[in-house]
Amino acid sequence: MDEPIVTLAHCRTLGYCAHGMRTFFARHGLDWAGFREHGAAASVIEATGDSMAIAAAQLARDEAEQGEQ
Repeated sequence: MDEPIVTLAHCRTLGYCAHGMRTFFARHGLDWAGFREHGAAASVIEATGDSMAIAAAQLARDEAEQGEQ
């Protein structure tokens, strides 16, 4: 199975605001524009150690698992 991709839709589902997400990406040296267009690997998002980021990665993983059934 390919690694799940965290998307902007996952973050919006969790109620995350665009300003906070931009700040998060800048703080962690991640590509905000690339994320908006393509998403990011769950492992990259989880590696930040941020609990909100980990929740978004878990949502992506849960959706991927449901799609595999």
